[in-house]
Amino acid sequence: MAGIRVDGNDVFAVHAAVAEARKLALETSAPVMIEAMTYRQGHHSTSDDSSRYRDVDEVQAAQDVSDPLIRIDKFLSHYGWMDDNAVASIGDEERAAVLRAMEAAEARPTPKLESMFTDVYHEKPPHLIRQEKELRQHLVRHNIHHH
Repeated sequence: MAGIRVDGNDVFAVHAAVAEARKLALETSAPVMIEAMTYRQGHHSTSDDSSRYRDVDEVQAAQDVSDPLIRIDKFLSHYGWMDDNAVASIGDEERAAVLRAMEAAEARPTPKLESMFTDVYHEKPPHLIRQEKELRQHLVRHNIHHH
């Protein structure tokens, strides 16, 4: 299988790699793997403290050099296409859009509890039957009403 390795923190390099992979896939009618090399700046999850197994300075150094948001910000600033005022304005607009979306989502009716257990399998497996039963018992025990 053909493959392309690309700096996964470079927006323009990733775009070019995807365009090239698409072109090659169409020409050969075969898949193309894209290996986007990156550095995980955060923890794996909320229960993971990556500072236990990697130096905080290492993470900061990688962020300073390869953070895609910092890189694109420097690029746009370099060409005069973005400045602090534009960044602040976009931030304000997006914050307002997120709040509007959250309000709209919260205004919608709460989904039926059953839907949490019925959207993956054709027939509900035993572990989901057990989990649904445990959840219902928990709700009754703690006097939590949910339709």
